[in-house]
Amino acid sequence: MAEPLTVAIVGAGIGAAHFHAYRTLPDRFAVRTICELDSDRAVPLIAMSPETRLATDLGAVLADPAIAIVDICLPPHLHLDTCLAALAAGKHVICEKPLTASLSDADRLVRAEAAAPGRLFPVFQYRYGRSADQLQALIAAGLAGKPFVASLETHWNRGVDYYAADWRGTWDGEQGGAVLGHAIHIHDWLSFALGPVASVHAELATRVNPIETEDCAALSIRMASGALVTSSITLGAAADTTRLKFCFEHLTAESGTAPYSPAEAPWTFTARAPEDQTRIDAVAAAVPEGPGGFAGFFAAVADALAGRPHNAVTLADGRRSVEFVTAVYASARTGAPVSLPLAVDHPLYEGWRPGHCG
Repeated sequence: MAEPLTVAIVGAGIGAAHFHAYRTLPDRFAVRTICELDSDRAVPLIAMSPETRLATDLGAVLADPAIAIVDICLPPHLHLDTCLAALAAGKHVICEKPLTASLSDADRLVRAEAAAPGRLFPVFQYRYGRSADQLQALIAAGLAGKPFVASLETHWNRGVDYYAADWRGTWDGEQGGAVLGHAIHIHDWLSFALGPVASVHAELATRVNPIETEDCAALSIRMASGALVTSSITLGAAADTTRLKFCFEHLTAESGTAPYSPAEAPWTFTARAPEDQTRIDAVAAAVPEGPGGFAGFFAAVADALAGRPHNAVTLADGRRSVEFVTAVYASARTGAPVSLPLAVDHPLYEGWRPGHCG
């Protein structure tokens, strides 16, 4: 059996959730280091894991030959430079969302990965869970048919406590608002389940919090297949709920409302023709239970690095998410639909942040 992959987690905010997920896969990963300036966040984690040490010097972590993977869980404005440094140090890299704040920077990462021995895996843990596997199995079996419409809901509650961190709610720190930092996961499902996006028409607003960036959005999306999708986003809901509903030619797939792990909770798969229900149920029931959420994401990374068949998120997926966000901000500013893919001469190729775009 291969030795576990050694990991350094950089940042113990969302990094704490990563830490706990790695610990569910002890044969595949060993967290050797948590790099964090705030010891109050890191020490409780290290106390659970005698083999894990605290570091405060990122340079020393990157220079450590015992570390195979650098898992970046820093505020968004630090993602690009840290990814570039980790790739240059010969590490494999896992990076929390958003990967970058521009297509130009995403393409810098594509070039850096191509020139480096390591690979870069953007974090999209919503893809992982039995319900997601069931939907993919039904599509592969031809039981779904062509997609007609879909609806996505990211209705969360974020207020004063969330924005106490001074980088949140700002263009320079958080890099964007609810579209970038919250709904980016559910929008990853567009390409994951339905294929390429053809166009998006976006309305954005700041209605809930006194911040620079948007906290409400309504998107109308056309897929390359012709399917139509709506995405409703707010940070002013009474509770955190996430919901996905896909209406295909032969079935409708609908999630529950679990906010951060929609594919781990059971979905309903309802046949349009009642005589198809038995076969749909049989295919769904045959899908095995596996790790979901962060653990499922990390297991896929381990498979990819071991050269096994895998469903790991790729850098191309991360770039695609940045392209979609770019199109959303472009549409909101022009008031018109924006077609994808975007060319390098697009006005927002260099970024959507005020004062940073071309």
